[in-house]
Amino acid sequence: MLDAVLDWYSANARDLPWRDPECSPWGVLVSEVMLQQTPVVRVLPAWAAWMERWPTPPDLAADAPGEAVRAWGRLGYPRRALRLHAAAAAITAEHDGRVPSEHADLLALPGVGAYTAAAVAAFAFRARHAVVDTNVRRVHARAVTGAAEPAPALTSAETRLAVDLLPADPETSARWGVAVMELGALVCTARAPRCPQCPLLDECAWVLAGRPAHEGPARRGQAWAGTDRQVRGRLLAVLREAPGPVGADDLAAAWTSDDAQRERCLAGLVTDGLVEPLPDGRFALPGT
Repeated sequence: MLDAVLDWYSANARDLPWRDPECSPWGVLVSEVMLQQTPVVRVLPAWAAWMERWPTPPDLAADAPGEAVRAWGRLGYPRRALRLHAAAAAITAEHDGRVPSEHADLLALPGVGAYTAAAVAAFAFRARHAVVDTNVRRVHARAVTGAAEPAPALTSAETRLAVDLLPADPETSARWGVAVMELGALVCTARAPRCPQCPLLDECAWVLAGRPAHEGPARRGQAWAGTDRQVRGRLLAVLREAPGPVGADDLAAAWTSDDAQRERCLAGLVTDGLVEPLPDGRFALPGT
Protein backbone atom coordinates (compact mmCIF):
# COMPACT_ATOMS: atom_id res chain seq x y z
CA MET A 1 0.00 0.00 0.00
CA LEU A 2 2.73 2.44 0.97
CA ASP A 3 4.83 2.02 -2.17
CA ALA A 4 1.81 2.04 -4.47
CA VAL A 5 0.53 5.34 -3.09
CA LEU A 6 3.95 6.99 -3.04
CA ASP A 7 4.70 5.91 -6.61
CA TRP A 8 1.31 7.21 -7.75
CA TYR A 9 1.95 10.52 -6.01
CA SER A 10 5.35 10.91 -7.66
CA ALA A 11 3.68 10.62 -11.06
CA ASN A 12 0.44 12.51 -10.42
CA ALA A 13 0.93 15.15 -7.72
CA ARG A 14 -0.26 18.65 -8.55
CA ASP A 15 2.42 21.33 -8.73
CA LEU A 16 1.25 23.56 -5.87
CA PRO A 17 3.42 26.41 -4.56
CA TRP A 18 3.12 25.43 -0.90
CA ARG A 19 4.58 22.02 -1.80
CA ASP A 20 7.73 23.59 -3.23
CA PRO A 21 10.74 22.64 -1.07
CA GLU A 22 11.62 26.33 -0.98
CA CYS A 23 8.23 27.33 0.46
CA SER A 24 8.59 28.74 3.96
CA PRO A 25 6.81 27.22 6.98
CA TRP A 26 4.74 30.40 7.05
CA GLY A 27 3.64 29.71 3.47
CA VAL A 28 2.62 26.20 4.49
CA LEU A 29 0.67 27.50 7.49
CA VAL A 30 -1.15 30.08 5.35
CA SER A 31 -2.05 27.42 2.79
CA GLU A 32 -3.40 25.02 5.40
CA VAL A 33 -5.66 27.68 6.90
CA MET A 34 -6.88 28.85 3.50
CA LEU A 35 -7.55 25.31 2.27
CA GLN A 36 -9.97 24.53 5.09
CA GLN A 37 -13.36 24.03 3.37
CA THR A 38 -12.09 25.88 0.26
CA PRO A 39 -11.08 24.36 -3.11
CA VAL A 40 -7.48 24.62 -4.28
CA VAL A 41 -8.45 26.56 -7.41
CA ARG A 42 -9.83 29.40 -5.27
CA VAL A 43 -6.95 29.34 -2.81
CA LEU A 44 -4.13 29.59 -5.36
CA PRO A 45 -4.53 33.28 -6.32
CA ALA A 46 -5.39 34.32 -2.77
CA TRP A 47 -2.36 32.53 -1.36
CA ALA A 48 -0.03 34.09 -3.93
CA ALA A 49 -1.35 37.60 -3.22
CA TRP A 50 -1.15 37.04 0.55
CA MET A 51 2.43 35.79 0.44
CA GLU A 52 3.50 38.68 -1.77
CA ARG A 53 2.01 41.20 0.64
CA TRP A 54 2.91 39.44 3.90
CA PRO A 55 5.85 37.07 3.22
CA THR A 56 6.57 36.61 6.94
CA PRO A 57 4.49 36.55 10.13
CA PRO A 58 5.88 39.92 11.35
CA ASP A 59 4.76 41.52 8.09
CA LEU A 60 1.18 40.48 8.76
CA ALA A 61 1.34 41.20 12.49
CA ALA A 62 2.41 44.79 11.75
CA ASP A 63 -0.74 45.40 9.71
CA ALA A 64 -4.27 45.85 10.98
CA PRO A 65 -6.37 42.69 11.39
CA GLY A 66 -8.96 44.32 9.15
CA GLU A 67 -6.47 44.30 6.30
CA ALA A 68 -6.25 40.52 6.65
CA VAL A 69 -10.04 40.36 6.40
CA ARG A 70 -9.94 42.63 3.34
CA ALA A 71 -7.30 40.48 1.63
CA TRP A 72 -9.26 37.33 2.42
CA GLY A 73 -11.72 38.39 -0.26
CA ARG A 74 -14.32 35.77 -1.13
CA LEU A 75 -12.59 32.68 0.24
CA GLY A 76 -15.38 32.27 2.77
CA TYR A 77 -15.31 31.73 6.54
CA PRO A 78 -13.44 35.04 7.04
CA ARG A 79 -12.77 34.43 10.71
CA ARG A 80 -9.87 32.36 9.41
CA ALA A 81 -8.23 35.65 8.38
CA LEU A 82 -8.44 36.93 11.94
CA ARG A 83 -7.01 33.65 13.23
CA LEU A 84 -4.07 33.90 10.86
CA HIS A 85 -3.46 37.46 11.99
CA ALA A 86 -3.59 36.40 15.64
CA ALA A 87 -1.23 33.50 14.92
CA ALA A 88 1.17 35.88 13.14
CA ALA A 89 1.13 38.19 16.16
CA ALA A 90 1.86 35.29 18.53
CA ILE A 91 4.65 33.98 16.28
CA THR A 92 6.17 37.45 16.18
CA ALA A 93 5.94 37.98 19.93
CA GLU A 94 6.80 34.50 21.18
CA HIS A 95 8.92 32.84 18.47
CA ASP A 96 11.06 35.65 17.06
CA GLY A 97 8.88 35.87 13.98
CA ARG A 98 9.46 32.28 12.88
CA VAL A 99 6.82 29.58 12.70
CA PRO A 100 7.71 27.10 15.47
CA SER A 101 8.68 23.59 14.46
CA GLU A 102 7.43 21.77 17.56
CA HIS A 103 3.93 20.34 17.36
CA ALA A 104 3.03 21.55 20.86
CA ASP A 105 4.10 25.10 20.01
CA LEU A 106 2.09 25.02 16.80
CA LEU A 107 -0.96 23.75 18.64
CA ALA A 108 -0.64 26.61 21.13
CA LEU A 109 -0.93 29.26 18.41
CA PRO A 110 -4.27 31.10 18.26
CA GLY A 111 -6.67 29.47 15.83
CA VAL A 112 -4.45 26.46 15.14
CA GLY A 113 -6.19 23.16 15.78
CA ALA A 114 -5.04 19.56 15.79
CA TYR A 115 -5.20 19.08 12.02
CA THR A 116 -3.35 22.30 11.16
CA ALA A 117 -0.64 21.73 13.76
CA ALA A 118 -0.01 18.21 12.46
CA ALA A 119 -0.05 19.36 8.83
CA VAL A 120 2.47 22.17 9.38
CA ALA A 121 4.72 19.96 11.50
CA ALA A 122 4.68 17.28 8.80
CA PHE A 123 4.73 19.31 5.59
CA ALA A 124 6.91 22.24 6.69
CA PHE A 125 9.28 20.46 9.08
CA ARG A 126 9.06 16.82 7.91
CA ALA A 127 8.09 15.61 11.36
CA ARG A 128 6.28 12.33 11.92
CA HIS A 129 2.62 13.20 12.52
CA ALA A 130 -0.59 11.69 11.20
CA VAL A 131 -2.34 14.29 9.04
CA VAL A 132 -6.01 13.40 8.82
CA ASP A 133 -8.38 15.49 6.72
CA THR A 134 -11.60 14.52 4.94
CA ASN A 135 -9.75 13.16 1.91
CA VAL A 136 -7.45 11.01 4.03
CA ARG A 137 -10.35 9.69 6.06
CA ARG A 138 -12.19 8.69 2.90
CA VAL A 139 -9.21 6.80 1.47
CA HIS A 140 -8.68 5.00 4.77
CA ALA A 141 -12.39 4.17 5.06
CA ARG A 142 -12.56 2.60 1.62
CA ALA A 143 -9.12 1.05 1.19
CA VAL A 144 -8.72 -0.32 4.71
CA THR A 145 -12.08 -0.67 6.43
CA GLY A 146 -14.28 -1.25 3.37
CA ALA A 147 -16.76 1.54 4.11
CA ALA A 148 -18.06 3.80 1.33
CA GLU A 149 -17.64 6.92 3.46
CA PRO A 150 -16.00 7.80 6.77
CA ALA A 151 -18.01 8.66 9.87
CA PRO A 152 -19.61 12.13 9.98
CA ALA A 153 -16.94 13.30 12.42
CA LEU A 154 -13.41 12.09 13.13
CA THR A 155 -13.42 9.14 15.51
CA SER A 156 -10.72 7.80 17.80
CA ALA A 157 -10.64 4.62 15.70
CA GLU A 158 -9.86 6.65 12.58
CA THR A 159 -7.08 8.46 14.38
CA ARG A 160 -5.57 5.18 15.59
CA LEU A 161 -5.73 3.78 12.06
CA ALA A 162 -3.97 6.84 10.64
CA VAL A 163 -1.22 6.50 13.24
CA ASP A 164 -0.88 2.75 12.58
CA LEU A 165 -0.47 3.38 8.84
CA LEU A 166 2.16 6.07 9.36
CA PRO A 167 5.64 5.05 8.13
CA ALA A 168 8.38 5.03 10.78
CA ASP A 169 10.70 7.32 8.84
CA PRO A 170 9.69 10.99 9.36
CA GLU A 171 10.49 12.09 5.80
CA THR A 172 8.54 9.19 4.33
CA SER A 173 5.65 9.76 6.73
CA ALA A 174 5.36 13.39 5.63
CA ARG A 175 5.28 12.35 1.98
CA TRP A 176 2.79 9.59 2.78
CA GLY A 177 0.47 12.10 4.44
CA VAL A 178 0.30 14.42 1.45
CA ALA A 179 0.16 11.50 -1.00
CA VAL A 180 -2.93 9.96 0.61
CA MET A 181 -4.52 13.39 0.78
CA GLU A 182 -3.87 13.91 -2.92
CA LEU A 183 -5.26 10.48 -3.74
CA GLY A 184 -8.49 11.37 -1.98
CA ALA A 185 -8.69 14.74 -3.71
CA LEU A 186 -8.06 13.50 -7.24
CA VAL A 187 -9.10 9.84 -7.44
CA CYS A 188 -10.89 8.53 -4.36
CA THR A 189 -13.41 11.36 -4.45
CA ALA A 190 -16.66 11.52 -2.51
CA ARG A 191 -18.72 11.42 -5.69
CA ALA A 192 -17.83 9.32 -8.73
CA PRO A 193 -14.53 7.87 -7.48
CA ARG A 194 -12.15 7.00 -10.32
CA CYS A 195 -11.44 3.47 -9.13
CA PRO A 196 -9.79 2.19 -12.36
CA GLN A 197 -7.11 4.87 -11.92
CA CYS A 198 -6.46 4.13 -8.27
CA PRO A 199 -3.14 2.52 -7.29
CA LEU A 200 -4.97 0.63 -4.53
CA LEU A 201 -7.62 -0.91 -6.79
CA ASP A 202 -6.42 -4.49 -6.31
CA GLU A 203 -6.26 -4.24 -2.53
CA CYS A 204 -9.06 -1.79 -1.70
CA ALA A 205 -11.37 -3.39 0.86
CA TRP A 206 -14.36 -1.43 -0.43
CA VAL A 207 -13.83 -2.54 -4.03
CA LEU A 208 -13.19 -6.14 -3.00
CA ALA A 209 -16.47 -6.08 -1.05
CA GLY A 210 -18.36 -5.02 -4.19
CA ARG A 211 -18.48 -1.26 -3.44
CA PRO A 212 -21.30 -1.45 -0.86
CA ALA A 213 -23.42 1.69 -0.60
CA HIS A 214 -23.04 4.13 2.25
CA GLU A 215 -25.34 3.09 5.09
CA GLY A 216 -25.32 6.32 7.07
CA PRO A 217 -27.38 9.47 6.57
CA ALA A 218 -27.04 11.20 3.22
CA ARG A 219 -24.58 14.06 3.17
CA ARG A 220 -26.27 17.28 2.15
CA GLY A 221 -24.58 20.23 0.54
CA GLN A 222 -24.72 23.54 2.35
CA ALA A 223 -27.33 26.00 1.10
CA TRP A 224 -26.21 29.51 0.22
CA ALA A 225 -28.93 31.69 -1.31
CA GLY A 226 -30.77 33.66 1.33
CA THR A 227 -28.75 32.30 4.25
CA ASP A 228 -27.02 34.32 6.93
CA ARG A 229 -23.72 33.34 5.35
CA GLN A 230 -24.73 35.10 2.15
CA VAL A 231 -25.85 38.20 4.03
CA ARG A 232 -22.65 38.35 6.05
CA GLY A 233 -20.67 38.01 2.84
CA ARG A 234 -22.57 40.90 1.26
CA LEU A 235 -21.95 43.14 4.26
CA LEU A 236 -18.25 42.30 4.40
CA ALA A 237 -17.93 42.90 0.65
CA VAL A 238 -19.13 46.49 1.15
CA LEU A 239 -16.52 47.06 3.85
CA ARG A 240 -13.71 45.36 1.92
CA GLU A 241 -14.31 47.41 -1.18
CA ALA A 242 -14.66 50.76 0.61
CA PRO A 243 -11.55 52.94 1.10
CA GLY A 244 -12.62 53.72 4.66
CA PRO A 245 -15.51 53.39 7.12
CA VAL A 246 -19.01 53.08 5.72
CA GLY A 247 -22.36 54.30 6.96
CA ALA A 248 -25.31 52.22 8.04
CA ASP A 249 -27.18 53.19 4.88
CA ASP A 250 -24.43 51.70 2.70
CA LEU A 251 -24.70 48.42 4.58
CA ALA A 252 -28.49 48.49 4.43
CA ALA A 253 -28.29 48.73 0.64
CA ALA A 254 -26.30 45.50 0.52
CA TRP A 255 -29.31 43.45 1.69
CA THR A 256 -32.78 44.91 1.37
CA SER A 257 -35.01 41.85 1.44
CA ASP A 258 -34.98 41.29 5.21
CA ASP A 259 -33.98 44.10 7.56
CA ALA A 260 -34.09 41.91 10.66
CA GLN A 261 -31.80 39.31 9.07
CA ARG A 262 -29.35 42.00 7.95
CA GLU A 263 -29.18 43.55 11.43
CA ARG A 264 -28.73 40.13 13.01
CA CYS A 265 -25.88 39.33 10.63
CA LEU A 266 -24.23 42.69 11.22
CA ALA A 267 -24.41 42.14 14.97
CA GLY A 268 -22.87 38.72 14.48
CA LEU A 269 -19.99 40.18 12.45
CA VAL A 270 -19.35 42.69 15.24
CA THR A 271 -19.40 39.92 17.85
CA ASP A 272 -16.97 37.85 15.77
CA GLY A 273 -14.55 40.77 15.55
CA LEU A 274 -14.89 41.06 11.80
CA VAL A 275 -16.59 44.47 11.87
CA GLU A 276 -15.87 47.40 14.19
CA PRO A 277 -18.65 49.87 15.05
CA LEU A 278 -17.38 53.45 15.31
CA PRO A 279 -18.62 56.17 17.70
CA ASP A 280 -20.05 58.20 14.81
CA GLY A 281 -22.37 55.36 13.75
CA ARG A 282 -20.25 54.12 10.88
CA PHE A 283 -18.62 50.72 10.55
CA ALA A 284 -15.11 49.57 9.55
CA LEU A 285 -12.96 46.51 9.27
CA PRO A 286 -11.14 45.96 12.59
CA GLY A 287 -8.21 48.31 13.15
CA THR A 288 -8.54 50.10 9.81
